[in-house]
Amino acid sequence: MRNPLAIFSKNVGIDLGTANSLIYLAGRGIVINEPSITAVNAKTNQVLAIGEEARKMIGRTPAHINVIRPLVNGVISDFEMTQEMLRHFLRRLGGTSIFYNFQKAVIGVPSNLTEVERKSVEDAVVGAGVSQAYVIEEPIAAALGARLPIDEPTANMIIDIGGGTSEVAIISMGGSVIAKSLKVAGDKLTDDILRFVREEFKLAIGEPTAEELKINIGSAIPQNEKLEMAVRGRDLATGLPREAIVRETHVRAAIVKSLKSIVEAVKEVIELAPPELAGDILKRGVYLCGGGSLLRGMDALIARELGVAANIVDDPLTCVARGTGVAVENLAKYQQILDNPLRPRDIKI
Repeated sequence: MRNPLAIFSKNVGIDLGTANSLIYLAGRGIVINEPSITAVNAKTNQVLAIGEEARKMIGRTPAHINVIRPLVNGVISDFEMTQEMLRHFLRRLGGTSIFYNFQKAVIGVPSNLTEVERKSVEDAVVGAGVSQAYVIEEPIAAALGARLPIDEPTANMIIDIGGGTSEVAIISMGGSVIAKSLKVAGDKLTDDILRFVREEFKLAIGEPTAEELKINIGSAIPQNEKLEMAVRGRDLATGLPREAIVRETHVRAAIVKSLKSIVEAVKEVIELAPPELAGDILKRGVYLCGGGSLLRGMDALIARELGVAANIVDDPLTCVARGTGVAVENLAKYQQILDNPLRPRDIKI
């Protein structure tokens, strides 16, 4: 039996994502990686499932069970459910013991959050059982997680394509020189595919099926191999079940506008960059992370449109979480990049 005091007074890094929530436990690495989804009984207000179990219920529940995404576009839309979800994850780290105690947490947030939205994130984490919460902008956390030299006077350009938001930032000397956040990311691509299949094939499919299409045959630019996938849904004309074959050209046509929005945002950030940093970007290239960077040909599309090398970081899905972990394990060193810097007495704890 594990000693309940083994993780007493631990620090955690939290990537509170629209699609997935990841928790980094100091000294152990990433220990939680679950979808940011909860299932609630509307009659009793009882939480039925959280994370992967709740994700399986999407589109398959009776009327009295609501499957909720408590975060929308990187912002908390349901405070109570977010807090309950975090409490559930932290309780899992502490086992069933009442002794678990989390001293400090560093949470990754989108760069364009208002003070009220940031405070909401801090309050949710503190309410879930953490003594002190600090926020870090996701692009900076991603750069830390990718082990980029963010403290040096050189451009580190990060493109983080997550579930709810895409973050584009140029980081130098430990801070964001220019950052832009747009609400076009993985969830928007999934929604584009869902709408396209509905209009072109007159077939109603669910979000999980659209997500499968994106992952299995989706691409940003034409590929050498021809891919296709059978999807099943409800025929809009007859109301009966029907199967259709969707090709990769269909998926690409569905998401082309959203991809163009992301590319335009990247160009805008570079256009606003000081000339010296723009020169650094040409020399060093740009770095892609987040689930959206795994779309086939995404790096090639960015490289073609910008005329610079585009590199996908190692393990792009966990990059931000690893960055929050680096920050929480070195709080004194990285206090300047946290939104609410530590007081001297905090550093000694």
